[in-house]
Amino acid sequence: MKCLMDHIVLNVRDVEREVEFYTVVLGFAPERLELYRAGKVPFPSVRINPDTIVDLFPESMWAGELHGEGSRTNLHHFCLSVRREDHERLFDRIVRLGVEIETGPVNRWGAHGTGISIYFRDPEMNLIELRYYENDDSGPCLLES
Repeated sequence: MKCLMDHIVLNVRDVEREVEFYTVVLGFAPERLELYRAGKVPFPSVRINPDTIVDLFPESMWAGELHGEGSRTNLHHFCLSVRREDHERLFDRIVRLGVEIETGPVNRWGAHGTGISIYFRDPEMNLIELRYYENDDSGPCLLES
């Protein structure tokens, strides 16, 4: 059986700021952004690769489900795996744009064994792990320059 991640959902307070982060910093393509801005769909997404998107749920979609500020959940973290050369290019872009690297580069275990990871946060403090594997040039993410 081969299983692909279809999507993850982040609860966000500022959709536009999150879209800017994921499109400018990480180079992902926006999905349904203009439809969201026009009020025709309830949320936009950003595309990681042909099989995987990140949905950005505005507060109107999740606030009623939670009880108080302390119970707000986003996600612990998610990991993006890229080729080594893309990792180096993204690392440089992240630093150039002033995004703080919290941890790394460090060795971490993942779906394809041990890889080299860095950890940083998006504007709403969602933790992102960016990794490459020494022996894997498949690079599942689609990143724009």
